[in-house]
Amino acid sequence: MKNDNKNKMAIIYFVVLLIVIIFASTIGVADIKFMDSLKIISSKIPIIKNFSDTTSIKETSKTILLNIRLPRIILSVLIGIALSTSGVVFQAVFKNPMADPYILGISAGAAFGATVVIILGISFSFFGLTAISIGAFIGAIITTALVYTIASMNSRAPVVTLLLSGIAISFFLSAIINLLMTFNHDQVEKIVFWTMGSVSAASWLSVKITILPVLIGVTIFMIYSKELNVVLMGEETAQNLGINVERLKKILLLTASIVSASVVAVSGIIGFVGLIVPHAVRIIVGPDHRKLFPFTIITGALFMIIADTISRVALNPSELPIGVITSLIGAPYFIFLLIRNKKVIG
Repeated sequence: MKNDNKNKMAIIYFVVLLIVIIFASTIGVADIKFMDSLKIISSKIPIIKNFSDTTSIKETSKTILLNIRLPRIILSVLIGIALSTSGVVFQAVFKNPMADPYILGISAGAAFGATVVIILGISFSFFGLTAISIGAFIGAIITTALVYTIASMNSRAPVVTLLLSGIAISFFLSAIINLLMTFNHDQVEKIVFWTMGSVSAASWLSVKITILPVLIGVTIFMIYSKELNVVLMGEETAQNLGINVERLKKILLLTASIVSASVVAVSGIIGFVGLIVPHAVRIIVGPDHRKLFPFTIITGALFMIIADTISRVALNPSELPIGVITSLIGAPYFIFLLIRNKKVIG
């Protein structure tokens, strides 16, 4: 009976996500009605497009929705899914509720890579990715590999050592970034804005580039959800049940790192998503990863759509960096969780 309730809840939750996507696409300087937005989006979906009549809708509305707003919303969905599910993985592997997708130095590495590209004035495009995006992705991956190499001992990477290595490298790279900004005042604003996160440059090309690693990564997370449940009972217990814990950690940490790096490369650093979304979902569905991942996917997507919509309209015609919005929402909620847990423990 409980499973039936969870399945119904998941379906309702998914319908809510679709409604929020359509509603978010109506918000902006150009006023587009909800039903018009629904018709425009439906006209691009196979099978049901034959039942959608868009002849009475302005061409400008179609262009704004399909070429500007919808790519941005879909990219926000992918970022939310990537960061929130990666947060679930890192919190499970590290057995640390404070772990997030940036714990292995991913954010610091991405920021360092982007900073170097900005300061050197490198400008080119490769498969739709800017030099800054490519620099950020390379920086994130190299930093993660460096952290894992430092932490490895006899082909094993103890969780505590990984955690400490990630923190040490992050502080070191942050210091270098601050040093570079000190000697390059003219580029400070650009570097700071990138580190705050934004999806203002979203396009269908950036969606296509991001969607593959995110979908593959989430699929891998779902495949290993049962093993993650066992690992939470203790590594020794998991090994006794035939699970190669070290191999599992390598696969999941590598996948989560690549997934996180792929979205950081196109959006900049967006904090708190991978930290608070898994916590919020656990309160609703519990710690079982077989249920936790599906609900986290939808919640992460919803959170990012709402945050991006606020960032678009809060300072019209300007916009706030989305990382500022996620922090303003996420930090108070996280403090609330800490106070709540303190009361429970007390």
